[in-house]
Amino acid sequence: MNATIELLLNHRSIRSYLDKPLTEEQIHAIVQSAQAAATSSYVQAYTIIGITDQQVKDKLAELSGNQAYVAKNGHFFVFCLDLHRLELAAKLNGELTEKAEQTLGSTEMFMVGLIDTALAAQNAAVAAESIGLGICYIGGLRNELPAVAKLLQTPKRVIPLFGLSVGYPANLSDIKPRLPLLNVYHENSYIQNQEQLDQQLRDYDRDISSYYAERTNGARNDRWTESMSKLLQNPKRLFMKQFLEENKIPLD
Repeated sequence: MNATIELLLNHRSIRSYLDKPLTEEQIHAIVQSAQAAATSSYVQAYTIIGITDQQVKDKLAELSGNQAYVAKNGHFFVFCLDLHRLELAAKLNGELTEKAEQTLGSTEMFMVGLIDTALAAQNAAVAAESIGLGICYIGGLRNELPAVAKLLQTPKRVIPLFGLSVGYPANLSDIKPRLPLLNVYHENSYIQNQEQLDQQLRDYDRDISSYYAERTNGARNDRWTESMSKLLQNPKRLFMKQFLEENKIPLD
């Protein structure tokens, strides 16, 4: 095992940071690492917004569900799907045709943007962790997405997807056990042995329950399948399709 794999396997979300800002050099290195990620057809369909204004951070923290680590960190990045840049490229070449509009509004191009943005963000996360920083992804930005877009002044075809808080860890949280490898890695085809899959989930439930019990001195003993079942009973952000349509991503 090499140092890179050890770094990846040692990942944990950090939600408490020292009051120490990142340097400009660190910020640029993280962004350049994000840009080095793979990108479909070289479209680079993302923009990263760094938040340095504390008032903006505070507002984003509020919009994300009052998550303190959105406001208090070394630096806060917002990763945005960006198809606006592609529209500008077409206009510069006099080719914002009906076909180009159809492409920009397609489900496939939306997926390209989502994947590009996620790959860039993960590169940024690994880069940050490699220099001793901690990170936490903030999907809560999508709780009040219209308000976030207005705050960040994003144009049509730009969608703030999630935040990334980065900073010097004030304390290290425990590493959460992941699903069994055989539950997520199948060879040649999807394994559909229900008995086998169910047993793996039961085993994982025991591991997660023990993890929470030890971490909280017995105050929690949640099972993973129980948590996921509850999650499915609470539909979230059902405005998303309408928001995308209003931003010229109608998902054909």
